[in-house]
Amino acid sequence: MSTTLPPSPIVPTIPFDEDGVHRGFLRLPISRDESAWGAVMIPIAVIRNGDGPTALLTGANHGDEYEGPIALQALAHELKPSEIHGRVIIVPFMNTPAFHAARRISPLDGVNLNRCFPGRADGSPTEKIADYFLRHLVPLADIVLDYHSGGRTLDFLPFAAAHLLDSAVQQDACIAAMRAFNAPYSMTLREIDAVGMYDTVVEEAGKTFVTTELGGGGTATARSAGIARRGVRNLLKHAGILEGDPKIGPSLSIDTTVGDCFHICEKAGLLEVLQDLGDPVSEGDPLARIWPVDHVGADPVTVQARNTGILAARHFPGLINTGDCLAVVASVLQ
Repeated sequence: MSTTLPPSPIVPTIPFDEDGVHRGFLRLPISRDESAWGAVMIPIAVIRNGDGPTALLTGANHGDEYEGPIALQALAHELKPSEIHGRVIIVPFMNTPAFHAARRISPLDGVNLNRCFPGRADGSPTEKIADYFLRHLVPLADIVLDYHSGGRTLDFLPFAAAHLLDSAVQQDACIAAMRAFNAPYSMTLREIDAVGMYDTVVEEAGKTFVTTELGGGGTATARSAGIARRGVRNLLKHAGILEGDPKIGPSLSIDTTVGDCFHICEKAGLLEVLQDLGDPVSEGDPLARIWPVDHVGADPVTVQARNTGILAARHFPGLINTGDCLAVVASVLQ
């Protein structure tokens, strides 16, 4: 049985190995009602100045998260080849169909890009995007930054994150890059389910990888966008692509690799939060009340913290359903 993978249908409209600034698209053919021989056009910029490290920078892996697109649009507009050594590949709207629809998942096929890696060249549109990034862009990179925030359903403390990895050398490189990004919080992260994530396949490829959660609620603030913009330049300086040293300020180290950090809702209703982001929390403290919405005067369900630390994430909308992530209580590292 042949193990040869089919070629990707995605075609870049710009070169990757020529010096200068190149702005164009990754063109994915797709036939649909609105355009029989149409294409999804994913904007991309490549800025190169000679030999040196390559940074791959992505935003809008989920289409309702905006700090990454803001920071990367600004960087693509401002960055000059004379400022760098090496190459910067910028994709502000990695999941372009979801971004234009302001949705977490793609409206074209209902697939979550950040849960479908390694993707398939002969799969759905989202699987084709995943396949192209993994097979054609990730191999070019030495360091990868993928921006995230909470989208419409979560709100986070602004943190950069690195994962625990089997390779101590690679993990140390990821943690050093995370600290160089210098968000107000630096998270050592355990995912609830890492299967199919961009993070996982990039790390398995041996790359230095940094991700973020910089806010939420389906919008960006002046503060969160500013953290995103400063962080990417810090990361490029850390990688030796931009000259100078990262601008480093205080960053509290937090952790979700130990303890019972993730609190999943077991009762639908009206959410009354009892702790704000960044508040100190002790095990047993009340995190939230969930009030019934089908009648009046009944007792609420009180959700208690199962971990000691600080509130790092919370459900954003006022109504919550069974199975939603209600809160994340991260441990504080001394």
